[in-house]
Amino acid sequence: MSYQVLARKWRPRNFGEMMGQGHVLRALINALDHQRLHHAYLFTGTRGVGKTTVARIFAKSLNCEQGVSANPCGQCSACREIDEGRFVDLIEVDAASRTKVEDTRDLLENVQYAPARGRYKVYLIDEVHMLSTHSFNALLKTLEEPPPHVKFLLATTDPQRLPVTILSRCLQFNLKRLPPEMIRDYMERVLARENIAAEAGALKQIARAADGSMRDALSLLDQAIAYGGGRILDAEVQAMLGTIEHSHVANLFDALAAGDGEVLLQRIAALNEFAPDHDGVLAELLALLHQIAVVQAVPGAVNDEHMDDETVKRLAAALSPEDVQLFYQIGLIGRRDLAMAPSSRLGFEMALLRMLAFRPASASRQHQSPAAAAPQKAERPAPDNQDAAPPANRESVRQPGTVNHERAREEEKWHQLLEQLPLQGVVRALANNCGLIRREANTFHLALAPAHASLRNSRVEERLQEALSVHLGEKVKLVFTVAQPTVETPAALQERVSQDRLRAAQEAIAQDGQVKALQEMFGARIVPDSVRPVD
Repeated sequence: MSYQVLARKWRPRNFGEMMGQGHVLRALINALDHQRLHHAYLFTGTRGVGKTTVARIFAKSLNCEQGVSANPCGQCSACREIDEGRFVDLIEVDAASRTKVEDTRDLLENVQYAPARGRYKVYLIDEVHMLSTHSFNALLKTLEEPPPHVKFLLATTDPQRLPVTILSRCLQFNLKRLPPEMIRDYMERVLARENIAAEAGALKQIARAADGSMRDALSLLDQAIAYGGGRILDAEVQAMLGTIEHSHVANLFDALAAGDGEVLLQRIAALNEFAPDHDGVLAELLALLHQIAVVQAVPGAVNDEHMDDETVKRLAAALSPEDVQLFYQIGLIGRRDLAMAPSSRLGFEMALLRMLAFRPASASRQHQSPAAAAPQKAERPAPDNQDAAPPANRESVRQPGTVNHERAREEEKWHQLLEQLPLQGVVRALANNCGLIRREANTFHLALAPAHASLRNSRVEERLQEALSVHLGEKVKLVFTVAQPTVETPAALQERVSQDRLRAAQEAIAQDGQVKALQEMFGARIVPDSVRPVD
């Protein structure tokens, strides 16, 4: 007899053998036990999580000769034939290879006829999102009002591509990725039945590489058995997957924690001798940084999926939380840009050098970090503080002699008043571009620049006037004059403050010692548009 791969040999035959997906199984089991059966079910989720397996078990439950039940016998001819893929009333369709509307019409031609042997005629359409628009239209009417002896089971990895008209006619179940611990436990059970020994570290690696897919895990397990000649050893699985020893990753962080560039380059060179997948190494670095951050935030929360507890605790003590967060961000960007680097090796090396070069300034350092040097938002006096003086630099942006001290105070009040109003959209834009000429009792005389005159209309003016009246508790009147304001409008003030903060941030970056060192060592340059002040 020919060899049967593990993914097929150990495919679950009933709901009790399924790993995970309890939220889906509970709903299906209750529906079967209480005979509350819908005519169409949609199973979604990434590859290898059990979509078609659940659908086949459900079809078996519907057609078992012992009756409709969540526990099919598995012994009758219907159960056996479904397991073997030859049950005449279970019509399985791969939508990826039958996308044309003619294929769908041919499929539905026999829907009206009763099942040949089973209780229900079950249509299992895999990767249903691959159907064309016309195929969906052909399926829609039948899916909406199928004969009582027909059930539709749809499976897809991309439910967003299904028309809402299809989605609305199905009960939807989203199957989740399986956690590595669950995948590892299932592989241990399979290997116990296969009488194959395996090292725990090897199974951990396979479980992580499977990325939530049980089918992928069993396929990798098959490959590992063949690679090791019937043995599953940690080192051999590592070589098979092209991963590196965790000690290499930890050694890189030891050099970063010490700030030793020479040692860091030596360890990168030692790592490159193994010709690793640099994207995979960066992924390992990010996974370890995540564990370190978790330990620093919640001591004692280490898990053993990526690195041993002692190593994680040691690195958590050696690196500051600020370093960990910055390293993680640099690693993400480095991984994203790896394809644009001259080579993956250089891109990986540059990411590590950035981690070494850009480290948050500690409180004990004499210079201030660029982010800290950025100015904060300009503070204004409180509305009730009548004695408060206007900002010191306000007079420098006005025409000399046009605004006295009292005028500046009134202008300041106008800015503060607008900030307190719940304005949005075009009403906010109109208010921000108006300058207060004067206020006479409850009448506000406003100047609006000709460039913004299009913002005016009766409805917008009424909404602004109403908002002011509600806020002040008395009816007010607004008088608009289309003319260039002789005072600073709120919009102009915001733009001036923004530009001041941007210039200060650019100057702080240009004067920063670390930036200057990078310019001298690597010929780096500052991209002006990339500098942003930090709030």
